Amino acid sequence: MTTANETVPAGSYAYTNTLEGVYYGPKCVETALPKLLDTLGAKRALIVTGKSLRDKTGIVEKIENILKKYNAFGATFSEIGEHTPEAGIENGVSKFREVNADIIVSVGGGSPVDASKAIIFRLQQQRAQETSGKELEFLRQIAIPTTLSAAEYTCSAGYTNKQGDKVAISHQQLTPAGIILDAELTLSTPEQLWLSTGVRALDHAVESLYRPGVPLPMKRLCHAAIADLFRFLVLSKKDSEDLVARQRLQVASWMSLWPRRIEKHSSLGLSHTLGHKLGATYGIPHGITSCLTLAPVVNLQAEIASQEDKEYLAEALLYLREPSTGTVDGDVKKLSYMIARQVSFAIHSE
Repeated sequence: MTTANETVPAGSYAYTNTLEGVYYGPKCVETALPKLLDTLGAKRALIVTGKSLRDKTGIVEKIENILKKYNAFGATFSEIGEHTPEAGIENGVSKFREVNADIIVSVGGGSPVDASKAIIFRLQQQRAQETSGKELEFLRQIAIPTTLSAAEYTCSAGYTNKQGDKVAISHQQLTPAGIILDAELTLSTPEQLWLSTGVRALDHAVESLYRPGVPLPMKRLCHAAIADLFRFLVLSKKDSEDLVARQRLQVASWMSLWPRRIEKHSSLGLSHTLGHKLGATYGIPHGITSCLTLAPVVNLQAEIASQEDKEYLAEALLYLREPSTGTVDGDVKKLSYMIARQVSFAIHSE
């Protein structure tokens, strides 16, 4: 029997109309990438990645070789820095045109994924001018993430302009058309980057519990994501080569920001808003900003959130198999404490 003060669920959900497939599992890139290229009718790919990933690992070379095998390799562009500087986007647009590419394959964390969205957005503007405003389909992106930041599941992106300010862009067609979650490709990701972006995914999941307009089924996915992120971040730190933990974390990141078609982009919440400002102003990676902001913001929700939002936050304890304190406000504060403890474990060396 429901209680008198419970709210009747009401809302809506629509699948994103750009996503052709998400593939997950160790070694899946070898079959998933050719399959997505074929599905999308792509003939020539520009790889967008970071210099460290290109120079210090064999991951980019592996992707290049898969593309070469199918005669679909155009070039690799690696001028992507933290927080996606505008100069890198402009150079990426030039490289895309230079090699006559028709698709982008992003490899790495949130910066290459966001940079690819921004490159596509700029290209779309240029193509519209060249065709006198004729409406054209957006170019597409296949994302191969090596962190847990979850940028690949959204239609929005941010980059840093030449004045140092964060610029946001958003369009439904910017959501990647394909996503490949191959845990083996994450093995060379630095531990702090891997774990801190896991906290970033936790930030997505937690803030979606009180973000306006999130449908109930997605909130339940977020609860499941919170439970898996708590469990498998610990296991992944204990054994960095545990592919089960790494693959489960990639899927948890997916659940934390489940793709959907939205009418208007909105910020996830206060933790994200503070993180964007801190990141752009002081050059702090977004995974680290989430480590700084999430627990205090959740603690604040115990005082300022609506009763319904506090109840969604409190329900996270059920998924974490933690006993209730006896009050909703107390449960929200307990969740804040548990997040702070998880963050401390993730970012501090033993």
